[in-house]
Amino acid sequence: MEELTLATRDLNKNGFLNLEVDPTLDLVAEINKLKKEKNAIVLAHYYQDAEIQDIADYIGDSLGLSQKAESTDADIIVFAGVHFMAETAKMLNPSKKVLLPDLKAGCSLADSCPPHLFKKFKDKHPDHMVVSYINCTAELKTLTDICCTSTNAVHIIESIPKETGIIFAPDKNLGAYLQKKTGRDLILWNGTCMVHEIFSHEKITKLKIRHPNAKFIAHPECEPHLLEMADFIGSTTGLLNYTKDDEATEFIVATEVGIIHQMQKASPDKTFIPAPPTNNCACNECPHMRLNTLEKLYLCMKHELPEVHLEDWVVKEGRTCIDKMLDISKKAGL
Repeated sequence: MEELTLATRDLNKNGFLNLEVDPTLDLVAEINKLKKEKNAIVLAHYYQDAEIQDIADYIGDSLGLSQKAESTDADIIVFAGVHFMAETAKMLNPSKKVLLPDLKAGCSLADSCPPHLFKKFKDKHPDHMVVSYINCTAELKTLTDICCTSTNAVHIIESIPKETGIIFAPDKNLGAYLQKKTGRDLILWNGTCMVHEIFSHEKITKLKIRHPNAKFIAHPECEPHLLEMADFIGSTTGLLNYTKDDEATEFIVATEVGIIHQMQKASPDKTFIPAPPTNNCACNECPHMRLNTLEKLYLCMKHELPEVHLEDWVVKEGRTCIDKMLDISKKAGL
């Protein structure tokens, strides 16, 4: 009990269990042991560190992770990702325990759309449906008619009658891409992802000159002028599959660098080059995703903290838009 009290106190202060881990401990073996003992499943996003991806029971992008969270029979869902992903899992499994290794693993895109401000924005367009990218808070989902991911966004938009107006939030870059792809006139919230908005057009152009045979592939959260020069645009899973199937042997990848681990595993004979950002870093990492570590994952599973909690009304009102998304995706064969 004393250990748990200490852990809870430190959790409230730091957002994760600030406890020491024996450096001689085989964390991979211990985590696998805890999975069996607690009937727990570890879901990891492609943007997590490689060592976390390698120990996960399922690795995917937001759509795949949502589908897996909905269908799992595990008692505990451990989400190696960011806060909105764990919230989504909780909405789909309100009776299950959902854990997040670090509660401070947030999302700049979700933060860019505060629900109280968005409600005022929505109220100005009362006859419009709201389609929200899944990268948003649980509370914003209560103001949303249909959720979407980058994998199913085109299908979601095209499922809505053409005479119906649409507000799209929070990513203006994905929204602009959807306007171009579907021909629909969307009202866009002015939000962006800090990872995808700092790729350097100049540096990528120079990189393409140095690697003339490389395909440039990009996530639709990137800025429009970068998407215009892309050989392929797709969700994280879409990018991964493209590199598996395309005959090219070199790829310049414009999304969070974590996906390259899976690309290399799937195609060890191919070369993957992270698209350079405007800063001096050699690659592009999401600082929120990187808050999760193998040590935090182990402590999280051992002590079953930090746990993600949502108010009942948020679960009830927010889940509807996710269910609609999953239903449309299923019918589309996604």
